[in-house]
Amino acid sequence: QAKALTAGSSVKVATVIGFPFGYSAVEAKIAEIVLAMVDGVDELDVVCNISAIKNKDFQYIAGEINHIMPIIRSKGKTIKVIIESGVLTKEEIIACCDIYGAAGIDYLKTSTGYAEKGASVEDVALFRAHLPAQVQIKASGGIRDYAFAKELVDAGATRLGCSAGVAIVSGAPVQDSGY
Repeated sequence: QAKALTAGSSVKVATVIGFPFGYSAVEAKIAEIVLAMVDGVDELDVVCNISAIKNKDFQYIAGEINHIMPIIRSKGKTIKVIIESGVLTKEEIIACCDIYGAAGIDYLKTSTGYAEKGASVEDVALFRAHLPAQVQIKASGGIRDYAFAKELVDAGATRLGCSAGVAIVSGAPVQDSGY
């Protein structure tokens, strides 16, 4: 329906895969990806398996992305991987940057918006320091005002995910939604 409503415009349609914690089996994520592509999606936001990261099972993380990437690339789609950086250690973030950077993803994204802590300037700067130059960064989660949005961009974010976009651009105060 989103694809039909945006037909003829430059608006890209995106969806999440494995939301919200990335616990789905690789096969289930692949099925979600294929269905989304059949439905016309342009961009896929794939949630990495948070448990695998916390268990330091980086072989699983690498295997998952290496199964997913050829499918997404075969159709020329954009992939953003969400790692939920607010619940990860610096070492876990760097390991993710290494794995996903080597895999050739388009974006590494900070948050689904589901965790208590969303984007931070420190995490975005850490991403930028450990990702190849061609991998972009999407900061998401808890971005409510222009000053913070600018700090994230200055730290290296090339996209922002925020529900307060109009207020950020206009400088209007934002009513706190709890996240």
